[in-house]
Amino acid sequence: MWMTLHTDYALRTLFYVGLHSERRVSIHEVATAYGISENHLVKVIHRLGRGGFIQTVRGRGGGLTLARSPDDIRIGDVVRHTEEDMTLVACEPMDENGRACVLARQCRLRGLLGQAVGAFMAVLDDATLGSLLTEDDSIVLRRIFALAQVTEG
Repeated sequence: MWMTLHTDYALRTLFYVGLHSERRVSIHEVATAYGISENHLVKVIHRLGRGGFIQTVRGRGGGLTLARSPDDIRIGDVVRHTEEDMTLVACEPMDENGRACVLARQCRLRGLLGQAVGAFMAVLDDATLGSLLTEDDSIVLRRIFALAQVTEG
């Protein structure tokens, strides 16, 4: 399974915002922390906001906060919301020219791949943002972000 950069950036954004839950963080801050494009991140944040994962406040004193508790943000839900297509292969009974796949009647691969995606998502559904942001990990991650800012600044 291959996830898009959009999903990667969405998960990274949630990690960063979750680590700094005591305050609002800016898009610039998140982009700088990860070394990613602010323009691309704006699209990601817009989608996270529409999905109810983060709240955004515009203007002076604005920024990003989690829209709900980290324990209520399932990683599987985030992936489903940000990924456009979860299929592993373009396996269709008919191709774009209207020809039937010669394996369609006997092929069990499509069902097997569907089960594999289901198992993958079940693992992600068992994890929450809160379960990934344990207190010990949060301390280490905050240090990493602080070091990154010092080396760039």
